[in-house]
Amino acid sequence: MQRLGQSFNSAGIALFARVALSDQPLALPHLSVPDIRWVDWNALAGAGFRGCVFDKDNTLTEPYQLELHPHVKASLEECRRAFEGRLVLYSNSAGLQQFDPDGKEAAVLERALGIPVLRHRDKKPAGGSEDMERHFGCKAEELVMVGDRYLTDVVFGNRNGMLTVRPAPFTAKGEPKAVLLARAIEERLVKRWQMAGVQPPPHPLATNPAAAAAFLQHPDNW
Repeated sequence: MQRLGQSFNSAGIALFARVALSDQPLALPHLSVPDIRWVDWNALAGAGFRGCVFDKDNTLTEPYQLELHPHVKASLEECRRAFEGRLVLYSNSAGLQQFDPDGKEAAVLERALGIPVLRHRDKKPAGGSEDMERHFGCKAEELVMVGDRYLTDVVFGNRNGMLTVRPAPFTAKGEPKAVLLARAIEERLVKRWQMAGVQPPPHPLATNPAAAAAFLQHPDNW
């Protein structure tokens, strides 16, 4: 039952509906990658970014699992080194006051993955950047948001002025039907907007698609 509650995000759906009608750029990531191995973390740090905010499910792990996906382990360590350990998980379950008020689930994730879990009150994409800015000691525009969902991760990051990176999900196995349906709808809409020429919102450290592409690395460099 808790998993069903976590997968239903009424505020997120309402916000995404407003995005679809009037602010489509918020749903488009600055970078789309097969997985985080394609991200050049050193280039991001060199450009002035100071930390990285990660979603968990289908970004670092398979859905509802506690083990890092083997594809991301080395890249995550590169990210940790590039940002001198300034990483955090921002989950719509662990650390969220509604579902994890005493932080027990967050503590489990921290032990399993070795990354701090941000305690917060609002589900992505709702909420502001104050908790993150306090955690990192910098402005949100100096942070990178990494997550597989347009509806939650990308919209949240773009709303708060972050650089957004969208890795493709690892698998649909284990995802609730509500998530699968939402994912299908948002992917169809985003593809339509991209074909129509809609661009993600400008970012002061990546002012155009060519500038954002400088933060990618070729698979030969893995």
